[in-house]
Amino acid sequence: MSDGGHASDGARRTELVALAEQLRPELHRYCARLMGSVIDGEDVVQDALTKALVAADEMRDVTTLRAWLFRVAHNRALDLLRSRAIRTVEPMETANHVADDATPDALEMMMRQDAIRTAVSRFTELSIVQRSVLILKDVLDEPLADIAALLNLSVDSVKAHLARGRARLAAINAVADAQAPSRPASDAVARYVALFNRRDWDGLRALLAYDVRLHQSTHPVRVGSVDVGMFFGIYAKFDGVWLTPAWLEGREVVAVFENRGDARPSYVMWLTWRDGKISFIRDYRYVRYVIADAELVLAADAPDRS
Repeated sequence: MSDGGHASDGARRTELVALAEQLRPELHRYCARLMGSVIDGEDVVQDALTKALVAADEMRDVTTLRAWLFRVAHNRALDLLRSRAIRTVEPMETANHVADDATPDALEMMMRQDAIRTAVSRFTELSIVQRSVLILKDVLDEPLADIAALLNLSVDSVKAHLARGRARLAAINAVADAQAPSRPASDAVARYVALFNRRDWDGLRALLAYDVRLHQSTHPVRVGSVDVGMFFGIYAKFDGVWLTPAWLEGREVVAVFENRGDARPSYVMWLTWRDGKISFIRDYRYVRYVIADAELVLAADAPDRS
């Protein structure tokens, strides 16, 4: 009987972990817009999934996982946003005209499409409650009752925030620039990219700080120049990979094209430098959804890929 119980617990844990991974892209769409950054949003997702792994043994009902993960991620994002002192309080208004139909009208669909197309960073110009409601309804198409339960609001309050958030977002989009301007690459990133594209793996390893760290999604963190140096050995097996300096949400990153002629990169890397050495590498190879809605701009002096 005991062995059967352990087997059942193990199977349930495996199911929970698999389901959590399936929810990861959807969770990121919410967190990225809530944080105003696809990179910060992924950090929140990672925190939520880490907590899910810890709590997996106590969680009995798999069907509650989605709502639980969203609540954990939402609360973690709020903690981070409060620490930045950007949370605002807004007066409530009624907006009972907001629909929640299974077949929304043309205007409703247009507003949802506007929210989906809106740059992630622009959501930070809304109050936190407005952006939460707007993302959940217009980006993820959650029912109003479920949004109310997650945010501890009444349905009427959700409708009010949704109406005001939509109006505010429309005003923001009306005056926002279509795309961020292109900027030149830094010397450090340009050198990293040039060495990689020449397949100079020893040259790249020479750039690593002795205590460099490599993070790849849920994979174990690699620490130290010897262990992280093996990272380049993995990439040496892929002939077509080509790197290009780029900018993402004001951060300098490296765009990774799995084939040199691809129109759009598959994912990005983000490097941190200290005293001319690489101290941290974030490789988003295993979480490619991170740049699906991102404002990614190739560097003005990016090398020709033709």
